[in-house]
Amino acid sequence: MSSEPEILFSMRGSVGLIVLNRPKALNALTQGMVIAMKAKLDEWAKEPAITCVVIRGAGERAFCAGGDIRACRQSGLDGTSYALDFWRDEYILNAAIRHYEKPFIALIHGVCMGGGIGVSVHGAYRVADGSSLFAMPETGIGFFPDVGGSYLLSRVPGELGLYMGLTGARLKLGDALYARLATHWVPSDQWEDLIDALADGDTPDNVLAEMGKLPLPNAPLSEHRVCIDQLFRGSSVEDVLFMLDFDGSEWAHETAAAIRSRSPTSLKLTYSEVRAGRTLEFDDCMRMEFRIASRILQGHDFYEGVRALIVDKDNTPKWQPASLAEVKDEDIQKYFEPLGDKELPL
Repeated sequence: MSSEPEILFSMRGSVGLIVLNRPKALNALTQGMVIAMKAKLDEWAKEPAITCVVIRGAGERAFCAGGDIRACRQSGLDGTSYALDFWRDEYILNAAIRHYEKPFIALIHGVCMGGGIGVSVHGAYRVADGSSLFAMPETGIGFFPDVGGSYLLSRVPGELGLYMGLTGARLKLGDALYARLATHWVPSDQWEDLIDALADGDTPDNVLAEMGKLPLPNAPLSEHRVCIDQLFRGSSVEDVLFMLDFDGSEWAHETAAAIRSRSPTSLKLTYSEVRAGRTLEFDDCMRMEFRIASRILQGHDFYEGVRALIVDKDNTPKWQPASLAEVKDEDIQKYFEPLGDKELPL
């Protein structure tokens, strides 16, 4: 077992530097990591010498592949509190990043999914490189886009958010910039110079204005934007699929197939949370997501999805219910009901 800390903190001039340090696990977040990060952000908020915070991931493959969902699944099966405790602490961290008073800069390379989105995209500056790959793939494991997904996906241009949430689409650099998940792109071989400039006291706006003078990469998603906005504006998941089938194009066919492979319950939860998120402030979105996560642990599909895709890797989840028609609206609404004294403490 590695003796290396899971997360590293250091002060580099004016910069508070965070390094997610589980490269073999694609820097997946543990409860200990999110608790430590929240405590350090609180400390640095009061430190006059720190003018900004930078977060990055160790290794070459990933910024952060998400939360440790294998551990969360096992916690639910064992009836322990770890999963819900982890999500509670993670969502509190997400909110802290969203409201942080000092510039928060994420340097994103490789995989950035799920929980990785939560510790990067809510900051003011999201600097990606050419290897970056963004996604909210939770419907494929019987979960839903959390970590502020209801707020984020309801505010990206047009219907791109619902498209991303339902399909789990993976966005490379050009598409991530187009969807506003990333704010800048700077090749990773220049990141040390970027950090040095910030450490010397220059502002993120000045540094990124100079280093970000690069041509925008191609955004294939833009070619489908009109179709996405038209076909994903339906009043239900079933409406979206109907319009995709009616369109008949190869792209629409592949998109519909991707949606149909995912948990019917998760699809309806995602549709509802993205639509609801449009009218909610960030903290209220986080409270809503915690309610959903709490009820997910009482169901079937999260355990089955993680089993099929992460544990056994047979990629043949057996969803219950198995069809959208079997997922009743009143059952979905129960996921959103208040938790009383168990609400997310923000």
